[in-house]
Amino acid sequence: NRGTTTPVWHCPRLIFLTENAEANLPESQEFLSGMEEKKTTHFTDFEGKTSFGMSVFNLGNAIMGSGILGLAYAMANTGVVLFLVLLTVVAVLSSYSIHLLLKSSGIVGIRAYEQLGYRAFGTPGKMAAGIAITLQNIGAMSSYLYIVKYEFPLVIQAFLRVDNPAGEWYLNGNYLVIIVSISVILPLALMKQLGYLGYTSGFSLSCMVFFLISVIYKKFNTPCPFTDFAFNSTTIGLNVSAMDPGGEPDPTAYTIPILAFAFVCHPEVLPIYTELRNPNKKKMQHVANISIAVMYGMYFLAALFGYLTFYGEVEAELLHTYSRIDPYDTLILCVRVAVLTAVTLTVPIVLFPVRRAIQQMMFPNKTFNWPRHIAIAAVLLTFINLLVIFAPNILGIFGIIGATSAPCLIFIFPAVFYIRIVPKEEEPMRSFPKILAACFAGIGFLFMIMSLSFIIIDWTSGNSKASSGH
Repeated sequence: NRGTTTPVWHCPRLIFLTENAEANLPESQEFLSGMEEKKTTHFTDFEGKTSFGMSVFNLGNAIMGSGILGLAYAMANTGVVLFLVLLTVVAVLSSYSIHLLLKSSGIVGIRAYEQLGYRAFGTPGKMAAGIAITLQNIGAMSSYLYIVKYEFPLVIQAFLRVDNPAGEWYLNGNYLVIIVSISVILPLALMKQLGYLGYTSGFSLSCMVFFLISVIYKKFNTPCPFTDFAFNSTTIGLNVSAMDPGGEPDPTAYTIPILAFAFVCHPEVLPIYTELRNPNKKKMQHVANISIAVMYGMYFLAALFGYLTFYGEVEAELLHTYSRIDPYDTLILCVRVAVLTAVTLTVPIVLFPVRRAIQQMMFPNKTFNWPRHIAIAAVLLTFINLLVIFAPNILGIFGIIGATSAPCLIFIFPAVFYIRIVPKEEEPMRSFPKILAACFAGIGFLFMIMSLSFIIIDWTSGNSKASSGH
């Protein structure tokens, strides 16, 4: 079987076999090398070498987006109790969703989201999963680089105490984004396997722990009510509008999606599962549960102490609220550097599933090959840089994409793949697990409709404000 490049369709446990499967594995980990293993599904396709701890770091880093900066604002809009209830519900749903993915993946011996789609619905399923992952993660990477573009110059400006910048190149966000992309993100994105990023993920998470400790410390060191520091308000004004192109966001439009998608890490789950040492479903579920639990704790504490520092005065981006008190506060400047570092180090983790999805859609039968591996990463990063530099207002479009692709990846796909892939003999259509999965898909549609309608309402009501604010 090894030598053939043609698909082998007669065995239900095999999608296709390619020559030198081992070499191909970082992209296409869905191969069983032995046909005799029909009864029990073993992942003989790829020997994972990543430790349990590193896998937790990688998944935690994938979950931890820039959303943590907006959680205090979300809490100010919902109140502490409702916020805690919503956050708990979302964490439990995310864990259940990962359970569905892992169960489907275990039954067919496949550890690629796109190939699960293929097993469930053929080529349309594979394309739908691949496109959703690509759009979702390109949106995420754009928003991270967007933060670098607008935050980094302001941090440098504050460190150097430049009150009136005169067009220095090092205060130009466009140059800084390109420099960060080439010097930090690209080398990390060229790693052959995700496992190697465990160290940078650990560092990224420690930056976020520093952010959290600082927020807690600041709660006890900030005068309440605080006094605004009248400082170059144009810079701060630019900064706030940069984070939210449509002026002041509508609280509800902002809160629901930020909470619903607080634990999006589903495109990364299966690649991380592939590289786990001695993998099994239970072990990977533990990795996911620990990552979600740690992030849950960090999210809640950051939101709570951020909210208790400023109450109703908190802004959509927490760190700007501190800058209103003292823009030269050294601790907050260090925190901003830490957040920028964390956000930058998350980009390579998010890029891996996109590259894999592109491989699955465009070169499904090809073995691993360095030039292609490097080219896809370079093209993706170039494209995202161009978006961030020349089309910053595209973020509104990504809001819509996020509201459609995120519910698909978190709720709808895992549930419908599960219903299609788990054999009827094992679980009839009316069995409790399948009914539960169907309800889960329903929740996904509900989230999608709610998020889209909030965004559209916000757009239509905010258009007049936006035009005056730009």
